[in-house]
Amino acid sequence: MTKEQSTSGRKSEAKASFSPAVWAKMGPFLKPFRWRLIGIVLLMLFSAGIDILYPLLQGYAVNEFIVPKQLNGVGGFTVFYFVMLTLQALSTLLMFRSALRLEMYLGRELKKASFVHLQELSFSYYNATPVGTIVARVMNDTNRIGGVFAWRLVDFFWAFSYVAGSMIVMLFLNVTLALMILAIVPVLLWITSYFQRKIIAVNRRVRAVNADLTRAYNEGIGGAKTSKTLVIEEQNLQAFSQTSSDMRKNTIRACMLNALYIPIITFFSSLSVAFVLTQGGYQNLQGVLDIGTLTIFISYALNIFDPIQQLARITSDFIATQPNIERVMDLLELKPQITDTPAVIAKYGTSLSPKRENWEPIQGHITFEDVTFRYPDGTDDVLSHFSLDIPAGTTVAIVGETGAGKSTLVNLACRFFEPTGGRILIDGRDYRERSMLWLHSSIGYVLQTPHLFSGTVRENIRYGRLDATDAEIEEAAKLVSAHEIILHMENGYDSNVGEGGDRLSTGEKQLISFARAVLANPRIFVLDEATSSIDTKTEEHIQTAISTLLQNRTSFLIAHRLSTIRRADLILVVRNGRIVEQGSHHELLAKGGYYHDLYKQQFEQEVSHKFLDA
Repeated sequence: MTKEQSTSGRKSEAKASFSPAVWAKMGPFLKPFRWRLIGIVLLMLFSAGIDILYPLLQGYAVNEFIVPKQLNGVGGFTVFYFVMLTLQALSTLLMFRSALRLEMYLGRELKKASFVHLQELSFSYYNATPVGTIVARVMNDTNRIGGVFAWRLVDFFWAFSYVAGSMIVMLFLNVTLALMILAIVPVLLWITSYFQRKIIAVNRRVRAVNADLTRAYNEGIGGAKTSKTLVIEEQNLQAFSQTSSDMRKNTIRACMLNALYIPIITFFSSLSVAFVLTQGGYQNLQGVLDIGTLTIFISYALNIFDPIQQLARITSDFIATQPNIERVMDLLELKPQITDTPAVIAKYGTSLSPKRENWEPIQGHITFEDVTFRYPDGTDDVLSHFSLDIPAGTTVAIVGETGAGKSTLVNLACRFFEPTGGRILIDGRDYRERSMLWLHSSIGYVLQTPHLFSGTVRENIRYGRLDATDAEIEEAAKLVSAHEIILHMENGYDSNVGEGGDRLSTGEKQLISFARAVLANPRIFVLDEATSSIDTKTEEHIQTAISTLLQNRTSFLIAHRLSTIRRADLILVVRNGRIVEQGSHHELLAKGGYYHDLYKQQFEQEVSHKFLDA
């Protein structure tokens, strides 16, 4: 999603009003907890029933004990009263316990569904979506949704039940006074309908800015070292201040709308109660209402004020939460750009439920057959009717200047993207006829900027094959000359790498990621500038290991250093996103073209580096 699309989406959202269809999307997530939710609602209805009963008990006490000034039966009345109090306390305790669990379980299921779906989305989604935005949706939005359904929904049932029950009792006691209370309902409905559109629009904006703020925090912390070395703290502060100012402005506006909404509701409710009390007092003076009934009515008139105000607050909270549901559902409904067909899924399974027993062995013969490719957000073809046959075990080097598009072929071969036209064959079959996981499980990918997970060195290498023994992990490290380096760390293989591997040098992280790929024993290797951050001496140690590892495996080498690509069976020269030359090292030198000039330039640089190192 581009920035323009995101901004356009926000504007369209701001024009939308309360939508029952959005809330209906929560149905599948609430279904497993329906009995718990029903139990909570029943407990709240029971509690509301007892609350409605209290004024009747008070009126009974006035008519039976206070007015006649006698205490016959007061003992039984007292016991009954305290039984009601005890039952209400127990029901409230059970309700709180159930609501807390519902909040935790519902939030957990939403987070789990979001996390699982994120694993299925294509690489292009992560290229276009900031991490802060994803974190805000998975954490903040799901927490708010869980809280609303656990607490606000049951509060709504209590408030509505109390107001409805009180109205029925008041209508039974005195129609005139009850109608004075009922007269406020149309006013409240009109006020709510007026404010709901404004409140939901500003809260959508608050959620969007909150995601920007989370992203700013994430980038500020994650890029702290870079910011300090570039001395751009002031610019970062200015950008963050602008975002936080936008957050403050929109939050204040949301608070102002709520600050207007609630007092207006309170004013009309209080005005209605004042009229009722005036009329009720007059009827009592006229002898139409007895003292006990007047006491009951006054109690209802006073107590009904808070539930009506609470209904207004709950309505406001529901309106404010709809953007959270929309954002989470937008994520869950986002379709991956690359998916397996139903027939492939039926045979090979999904990435989370694979049917490995149906997976055919992979040899690594890759064929580009009349392939045309254009990036999803691009306007020009990067490849046009491109054909190339790569027999199993072939080493293909891809060279070119930075930004020339060297990764395009690899992304296509690994099915991170799919051809716009033509097809790509793996072992003679269109790779779309087999599952993505089947292919990805046979690829060892070492990135230019490797990512390590929080944990130990041993745990990070073991991600290559989770059932690997410690001996196999150490053997993989030895093959890439990482073993001795690891042993010199504080705790050897049990050393903590830090968040993202921050406690290690870039070279150490690359060696560990290389060992991880080796441990997986893939049929296809991709080395994306894999030795670019390793010093020359260390690189010399692992060149032999690389040559051994790449034997009988199809491999793609994306590299600047000529020492890495000289031995390749096939060299593809990329310039301005297109393959301009291809052949072996000697063939390309003999042509005297772009590769010859590139080789000459880099050869001189490597000689200079070796001279300086010496």
